[in-house]
Amino acid sequence: MTTLPDRPNTALIIIDVQNGVVDQAHNRDAVVANIRTLTDRARTAEVPVIWVQHSDEDLEYGSKSWEYVPELVRLDSEPLVHKKYGDSFEDTDLEAVLAEHKVGRLVVTGAQTDVCIRSTLHGAIVRGYDATLVADAHTTEDLTKYGAPAPEQVIAHTNLYWRWHAAPGRKGGTTTTADVTF
Repeated sequence: MTTLPDRPNTALIIIDVQNGVVDQAHNRDAVVANIRTLTDRARTAEVPVIWVQHSDEDLEYGSKSWEYVPELVRLDSEPLVHKKYGDSFEDTDLEAVLAEHKVGRLVVTGAQTDVCIRSTLHGAIVRGYDATLVADAHTTEDLTKYGAPAPEQVIAHTNLYWRWHAAPGRKGGTTTTADVTF
């Protein structure tokens, strides 16, 4: 249902599953395992797997904390998008990568739910993409000391409101790892 012409394909997007991002994340191991399952399924289905990697003063480019977690291994043939803002589209080549692969629908996974996941989902819809959030394949750290709800509440709330998100000619939605269709 995307509003982008000639974009019939789907891509799996893996956002910021980096050592320094998910080290203290809620339900880390289960989320990483689900993302690995989805990566394997996407590769088998010949669906593009696109990796997004954040860098900033806390995630210095090339550092151990900046690296993707060891359980997830990117193939050299899979695009890697470097970003410095929450929205994976902002000041990156993500749009060009998606256009090259004729992608109009994104299946979104990764971290952090309350920053980069939400920003990218909204960025996708605004740009004309359909964007499906995998409800059990995203996570965040505990930011309650800053006044945020507990991580499980942040995740549940994001899943709840994204389930029915839509815009003219575009749709959001959630699914589980077991129910993802490529």
